[in-house]
Amino acid sequence: MQTIKSHQDFERVFTQGKRLNHPLIRMVICDCVSEGDPARVAFAAAKRLGNAVVRNRSKRVLREAARACCLPVEGREIILFATPRTRTASPGDMQAALQSLLRRAHVSTSGLKDGCEGRV
Repeated sequence: MQTIKSHQDFERVFTQGKRLNHPLIRMVICDCVSEGDPARVAFAAAKRLGNAVVRNRSKRVLREAARACCLPVEGREIILFATPRTRTASPGDMQAALQSLLRRAHVSTSGLKDGCEGRV
């Protein structure tokens, strides 16, 4: 899974992307800059959620949900933000929440990696 690492790319997705909210996850999704760019994902947890242990746990839960939903999606860059309820959510709930957000973002199953068809 390729991740968004540079501050510049993170800011571009954050400012130009479409925002979608769920009680368990917040998502910003944006098209890649050019056709050849790899699809990437970023995971974020604000300091207001708690100490480093809490934030890292929240990001681990987000990463697991992203793997289960076969992210990243080709042609898209996605930022997933943890909410206060992310840390205590079950893996099934997180996966369902992320799938719901992807459906609302009109992400088609044709953009998913091999072996992940029909999950969204």
